[in-house]
Amino acid sequence: MRKLHPNYGFNTLAVHAGTAPDPATGARSFPIYQTTSYVFDDADHAASLFNLQAPGFIYSRLTNPTVAALEEKLATLEGGRGGTVTSSGHAAETLALFPLMSPGMEVVVADKVYGGTINLMGKSYQKFGWKAVFANTDDPESFRKAVTEKTRAIFIENLANPGGIVADLEAIAKVANEAEVPLVVDNTLATPFLSQPLEWGADLVVHSTTKYLSGQGNAVGGVVIDSGKFPWLGNSKYPSLSTPSAEYNGLTFAETFGDLAYTMYSHAVSLRDLGCTQSPMNAWITLNGIETLPLRIERHCSNGLDVAKFLESHNKVEWVSHAGLESSPYYELGKKYMPDGTGSVFSFGVKGGYESGLKLLESVELFSHVANIGDTRSLILHPASTTHRQLTEEQRIAANAGPEVIRLSIGIECAEDLIKDLDQALNKL
Repeated sequence: MRKLHPNYGFNTLAVHAGTAPDPATGARSFPIYQTTSYVFDDADHAASLFNLQAPGFIYSRLTNPTVAALEEKLATLEGGRGGTVTSSGHAAETLALFPLMSPGMEVVVADKVYGGTINLMGKSYQKFGWKAVFANTDDPESFRKAVTEKTRAIFIENLANPGGIVADLEAIAKVANEAEVPLVVDNTLATPFLSQPLEWGADLVVHSTTKYLSGQGNAVGGVVIDSGKFPWLGNSKYPSLSTPSAEYNGLTFAETFGDLAYTMYSHAVSLRDLGCTQSPMNAWITLNGIETLPLRIERHCSNGLDVAKFLESHNKVEWVSHAGLESSPYYELGKKYMPDGTGSVFSFGVKGGYESGLKLLESVELFSHVANIGDTRSLILHPASTTHRQLTEEQRIAANAGPEVIRLSIGIECAEDLIKDLDQALNKL
């Protein structure tokens, strides 16, 4: 496992980064600062905070000590410069693009991503005047062909939902670099324990912290991590960061804050105006969940591969899409980008199509039928009738969510028990 710090490894940082003992009380568990606002020392102190001339807390829509601790921990684990925590994963996607986009501009989006992301970017963003142009995840050259003078970002999932699909990060990052636009990578399914997209050329990383980072299915949230390496200064494509801001007395974020420009803008403008702030309680729950992330992911991955191998040999299964299987077309990419495992969310095709998929959901006993992933519990879903229902049939098939597709999120139970449950359910078809 790589080191993110000259003295400490990933497991140590997952426990300690961002969460020193409380200086006021000595409490070792980081506190929940359940407050909306903060007392200013005097009028000058208040003015300096509002002018972005001094660090500190103003109002919990902008930042909060518990939320800030989560931002520091996640930025550290991703090897980034700064982070902005949001109310959900979808909010993180919107906040990630907000400083980059303006009406009439375009974002190039991989076609193999979460169905909700396709709907958000392909339809809802039209209300902002933003256009999503979809490219083939499996063909980095298609991203190059999709780039125009209006392109302001490229967005991909490195391990795509509903699972088993690995993007060629290095190749797509090269396209983004040549186009001089930031590459935004959703690292939700891999987590920073398995993959560090910033090391392969990504500029921004987003997560739904709801999933593996929290780990127990009880706290909704998201985050945007900035590498601090994209050249915003003097870049006319991104006026929000490279030109004077009238609302902050002519301050230019890229000039004043350097490699923290994007993160500062995300707090001072994006959170201020969009209001997609994560609650201190959810941040605290996620902080505690991350402490066990390395242990959980190891079990998730081993269980997931065991279940995938079982399904691959079952006579009621058409195919299995798990990048850890040698039969997978993504096996080599998985080894390159995620040598410690390719996660535990994957899909398979059940014989009998749509109706068999629905019957399987009703026959399992240990698996919970829910619209979530990354839980300690094993979860099952039929994407075509749920998460990808709003898409066209063509879009569902392109996103690996056709009528026969079942998505599994394998938990940390005993693998043999999960296999027995799936076996008895499949044999009822």
